[in-house]
Amino acid sequence: MSAHATTDTTQTAFSFSFETIEGDALPLSQFEGRVLLVVNTASRCGFTPQYDGLQALWEEYRDKGLVIIGVPTGDFGGQELASNSAIKEFCSVNFSIDFPMTEKTFINGDNAHPFYQWAGDKVGMLGRPRWNFHKYLIGRDGHIADWFSSATGPDAKKLRAAIGKALAVPADTNPS
Repeated sequence: MSAHATTDTTQTAFSFSFETIEGDALPLSQFEGRVLLVVNTASRCGFTPQYDGLQALWEEYRDKGLVIIGVPTGDFGGQELASNSAIKEFCSVNFSIDFPMTEKTFINGDNAHPFYQWAGDKVGMLGRPRWNFHKYLIGRDGHIADWFSSATGPDAKKLRAAIGKALAVPADTNPS
C-alpha cells in the first residue's frame, strides 16, 4: 500500500476511511472542505492529559471548521486499553471527549492503517509518529498542512497558529 500512496497523486486525507470506536464507518470524505487534526492517542500515557486540551480545541473551533479525530493505538509501549468500549468509557468518564474517535488502530509498521502509511510517505521519517499524541493537521484541501510531535500540546502557540491559518483558507480555494 505504501507504494500506491506515493504514486497516486490524487489521494488526499479524504480518500481514507476509519471505523469509529462504536464500529461504524468513518469516511474522512464526510469532512471534505474542513480542517482535520488527526491525533494518535493512548489512555495510559504521560501525554494522556492532552485529551483535555484536544477537547477544548474541539469546542473552540468545531463551528469554524475544525474536526479533531482521535485514533487510539497500542503501538507505543502498549499504552492503550484492550477494547474499544473500555477506551470509549475512559475518554468519556475522564475527559468528556465528544469529538470523533476511531477504533483501536495500528499506525506504525507493515500493518499501519492506510491513512498513516499515506501520511508517513508525505511527511517523511521525521514527521512520522514516534509516540502517542502525534498530530497531523490536514488542510481543507485534504493535504497535510503540518505535523506536530507528541511534546507539542494542544495549547501550543505554533499548533494554534497553524490551525488558525488552515481555517482561514476558504474551502473553494486551492493554494498551489
